[in-house]
Amino acid sequence: MKNVHEMPFGAAPLVGGGVRFRLWAPGAAEIRLRLDDSAPLAMSPAESGWHELDVPQARAGTRYRFGLPDGSFVPDPASRANPDGVDGPSVVVDAGAYAWQDGAWCGRPWSEAVVYELHVGTFTADGTFAAAVERLPELAALGVTAIELMPVAQFSGRRGWGYDGVLAFAPHAAYGAPDDLRRLVDAAHAHGLMVLLDVVYNHFGPDGNHLHAYCPEFFNEARRTPWGAAINFDGEHSAAVRAFFVHNALYWAEEFHVDGLRMDAVHAIHDDSPQHLCEEIAIALRACGAGARPPRPVHLLLENERNAAWLLERDGHGRPVAADAQWNDDLHHAAHVLATGETDGYYADYAQAPLTRLGRALAEGFVYQGEHSALRGAPHGEPSAHLPAPSFVSFLQNHDHVGNRALGERLGQLVDVRGSRRLEALRAAILLAPGVPMLFMGEEWNASTPFLYFCDFRGELADAVREGRRKEFARFAAFADEKSRLAIPDPNARATFGACILRQDERRLPAHAAALRATGELLALRRRHLVPRLARGTLGGTFSDDGSLLQVHWVLGDGTLWHLALNLGDRAAPLPL
Repeated sequence: MKNVHEMPFGAAPLVGGGVRFRLWAPGAAEIRLRLDDSAPLAMSPAESGWHELDVPQARAGTRYRFGLPDGSFVPDPASRANPDGVDGPSVVVDAGAYAWQDGAWCGRPWSEAVVYELHVGTFTADGTFAAAVERLPELAALGVTAIELMPVAQFSGRRGWGYDGVLAFAPHAAYGAPDDLRRLVDAAHAHGLMVLLDVVYNHFGPDGNHLHAYCPEFFNEARRTPWGAAINFDGEHSAAVRAFFVHNALYWAEEFHVDGLRMDAVHAIHDDSPQHLCEEIAIALRACGAGARPPRPVHLLLENERNAAWLLERDGHGRPVAADAQWNDDLHHAAHVLATGETDGYYADYAQAPLTRLGRALAEGFVYQGEHSALRGAPHGEPSAHLPAPSFVSFLQNHDHVGNRALGERLGQLVDVRGSRRLEALRAAILLAPGVPMLFMGEEWNASTPFLYFCDFRGELADAVREGRRKEFARFAAFADEKSRLAIPDPNARATFGACILRQDERRLPAHAAALRATGELLALRRRHLVPRLARGTLGGTFSDDGSLLQVHWVLGDGTLWHLALNLGDRAAPLPL
């Protein structure tokens, strides 16, 4: 695997010394370059809207900004490091200087994946890449085979989920320097763990995105999203925009050796091109991994509310044509209704016969495969029963479905004693089914800490986010009056972020320790009995239920019949096989 990804954007150290700086700004007549605090230098206009300049005296560590025609200076949108925040200068990085220790790493097949989603800032008390390294041995011993980092691209402020990133190539400075992220990946590989990275290619955050000021061609004003104008993936000038994100995907794989990406909210990517951006990135990542020495798989996961099965299709050899897998929200929603009895909001579509819906999700992937969705008022989804089970990532909790609650409660805080038993059974079912299981950090020991929505905005934007979040929950009975809404934590408050930091000491308390042991035992069973049989593939399953007993059956790649029986009732049930 190459340690430096060559791309037409940004600052690239030259072999003979010096640095080449390039910026795409087709609407700007003139762009200037300021190095450190020196006088600005005029950049040379090149073809197709590019501006470039070779500077012999520049080197790794040089700080730089681009000067716009209006006299303002902005960071590089392809900055590899922005230590002073989203409005500060960018820093030249020599990506080839890091001495990798994972030369023998050849990745892991997707059939072995047990994913652990974590937020770097709240995973440890220090909230850094370096601190996360210390927790890796415990995850590997538990049976986790892949950590999935919530987005780490530079966003405004120090605290945030990461989905409001604006500098897509710069690791968030509050978590550490770029080499600290490399050390985390290096250490993960030493423990046999894949590293998956969550990336956001559907929008930029509301604070610190300067592209509108000098590169309006990056956006398509005719198409709107919840965040404003859509990113221009298929209109005039879109070739450079698409290249920006394809290069970003390859950048993480080559310069940081990540083993895969999870693309956030691809349903919000407007792209009518003959080849969808997801397909283009999947092909590029697969070629990248095949060209590595030694070769290794580089996986692609999707979040897609549309239940688009065509992005998960396999070829005649059972290999993904585009994405390896998709997060299965349908399964989560059905399981959540069964565990908690909640049927508000998007859970309403799963209120009727939730056990049957869970069975369909386990056996066939999507619950909605073209059926009418009352919530959407239209047919939803595409047929998915023909897809292998590992095409879907199964989970009971993730950052969204915990953090988008007003008080950020985890499932353990939402269920009574009976629900707690159901929750244990549901977790066992997911960890022992052929689909790829995912745990949200702390779930393995039933952590008590909430995961709230938090950010670090200032001024009017902070006020708007705070009030917007409270208004969002006004339609719920529990927050119908103003006093109850004022109790919703302020996303901008440091205390809101602090409440979410995992208490690692909880793992030693009796109830939490028992939950941790149970998780480890289930993953050991999976590793011993199921994973070896998944290597040759898995066919779709079949299911049946009688209202309390659910049975699901799969044919595994080696011909083994895998049976799962789940009793969520209050009485014992006969089990005919």
